[in-house]
Amino acid sequence: MAVAATLALGTTLAWAQTEDYAEVNRLLRSGQLAEALAKADQYLVGKARDPQMRFLKGVILTESGKTQDAIATFSKLTEDYPELPEPYNNLAVLYAGQSQFDKARAALEMAIRTNPSYATAHENLGDVYAKLASQAYSKALQLDGTNPAVAPKLSLIRNLFAADTRSAAAASVAAAPASAPAAVKPASPAPAAPVAAVTKPAAPAAVPAAPAVAADAQREVEAAVRGWAGAWSSKDMNAYLGAYASNFAPPGGQARKAWESDRRARIEPRARIGVDVSNLEVTVEGDKATARFRQDYTSDTLNVTSRKTLDMVKSGNRWLIVRESTGS
Repeated sequence: MAVAATLALGTTLAWAQTEDYAEVNRLLRSGQLAEALAKADQYLVGKARDPQMRFLKGVILTESGKTQDAIATFSKLTEDYPELPEPYNNLAVLYAGQSQFDKARAALEMAIRTNPSYATAHENLGDVYAKLASQAYSKALQLDGTNPAVAPKLSLIRNLFAADTRSAAAASVAAAPASAPAAVKPASPAPAAPVAAVTKPAAPAAVPAAPAVAADAQREVEAAVRGWAGAWSSKDMNAYLGAYASNFAPPGGQARKAWESDRRARIEPRARIGVDVSNLEVTVEGDKATARFRQDYTSDTLNVTSRKTLDMVKSGNRWLIVRESTGS
């Protein structure tokens, strides 16, 4: 019933690879952990603050069974780069493996606050809450064994973890051997977007707009996306925040005012910011549009590449963002 069996350990950050990163990844995935660690340490001699190599080192230490060293590595990363969600997630996995579920919960909540679209952290947090519930029900049963409501709840939680363990075991039979411990499953570098469950009948296909109108709308959306990226790059907060519609729903249920304050706190202190949009794909249906692209973010402290999706609506003669997500 160990919750670590259900937690997903991140193994990469979605950043551009160099030869050094690629070589350390190759050694890690082939199980040559000592060689991978030596290569990472050699690289970090000259670039001690490099977050991606430090993250890889934490993964290597985890898979080598050096749990305390891995915890120290990920903890320091969260201090130096609090905007990265992956170190918080992996820290939570390590804490869960030691049955420190309160610490695991706190780390996962930080990962989700940093990136509300981080699905792995959401799944892991659910597992941690379930384990905490199991402990609470067990304690309640010890204190009052006559309460008929407690035992069925505890049984339900235990069956949930038993099912997860069986599923993980079945999956491991079909999967190719990996260097990671069986208790954790490494996240792939570029996971495919999950297929949403069908909960309602599909809507009829929209009638396509006239070619000229559709092309104009697509160009308008593209211009709006690049204008948003330009405002972010220049730290023009009025233009940046003005790119979001009044009904924009901040990820994670955060209040709009709190989200705007958080964005100012993350953007304004940076000495420099660059946001480059590439591989931009736009689909338009009436007054709604979706823009998918590769986002290359650089600043005085960070260099990150990710996939981004913006859902937009037309308001007057402007296209505004109503939803944004990362990794899709």
